[in-house]
Amino acid sequence: MSGEFKAVVEVDRPVQEVFAYLADGRNDPEFSPRVLKIERIPETPTAVGTVFRSTVKDAGMKSALEFRITELEAPVRIRWTEVSKNSVTVREGGYDLESLADGRTRVRIFNVLDGHGVGKLLVGLALAAARKDAPAFGNRIKTAAEKAIAAR
Repeated sequence: MSGEFKAVVEVDRPVQEVFAYLADGRNDPEFSPRVLKIERIPETPTAVGTVFRSTVKDAGMKSALEFRITELEAPVRIRWTEVSKNSVTVREGGYDLESLADGRTRVRIFNVLDGHGVGKLLVGLALAAARKDAPAFGNRIKTAAEKAIAAR
């Protein structure tokens, strides 16, 4: 079984700045409380092939995750796939960014989750939780991006 969750949010910052913020996955802990730590490999600007290795905590359990950037089209498109071997993984995820006339940016985020082994039984629960949190997740991205970009 697999399924998708998505969210759309408008960030009060220009698209180039929002793209730069989101392309650096090391910013994820600012809007995703489940991310305990994250590193970029190699430690160079994000490009196709860059891997973000993280430790996350879900339902009280820690997991190691690795995501590889598969597409990077500044300033409008970021795509990734999970390369770690967990019971529930992200087949494809991404951000689509759209510049709005007033200098704001519309951000669409999505993740397609797949279950593997016992994860086939768990993916439905993971999707339900992700879909329930999607609007709040979008708002956390908005708040974190606006704060971080304003501080630069």
